[in-house]
Amino acid sequence: MPRPPSAMRRQILDSALRLFAEHGFKGTSLHDIAVEAHCSKASLLYHFAGKDAILAELLTPPAESLAAMNEQLATLDGDRAVEPAVTGFVGLAMRFHLEVKIIFAELPDMLDHPALAVIPTAVDQLADALAGRSREPRARVGAQMVIGGVAVTVASDVDVEPDSMRTELVQGALRTLGHRTS
Repeated sequence: MPRPPSAMRRQILDSALRLFAEHGFKGTSLHDIAVEAHCSKASLLYHFAGKDAILAELLTPPAESLAAMNEQLATLDGDRAVEPAVTGFVGLAMRFHLEVKIIFAELPDMLDHPALAVIPTAVDQLADALAGRSREPRARVGAQMVIGGVAVTVASDVDVEPDSMRTELVQGALRTLGHRTS
């Protein structure tokens, strides 16, 4: 069971997020995290049962945010879902860019992780909204291209100011989906 929030707990999570994004989940040890967080391994293990528990806590907010966004998108029909799906997904991807980088770095192993159990269904729901609820191959393929393209772009170290990145991602996604950009 997770311990109550504390400054040390947040420091451990922040350190683990940076290290997992830089070296991968498998390439980061508990010792590495403790050193980065300026604590002992015993202190780290007081706050978390292990590396999997840290990863689960790091990946829960993006998974929950994606599910919440999909709930909002579920009320929109057809083309009315596309633009909110694009802007919502780009926003989430940028907000959680390090978590996206961790997932993509070790994708096959990550998809089996319990913290990501909701992701396949959530991505299917997002793709449906991005496709404007269409079953046409062009719309479905475009939706998957947007999901992959946005995720890979935010996981990369592209040297672009965040507002410009957001604008370009949204406009590029809308063009890919055959929608006018403003």
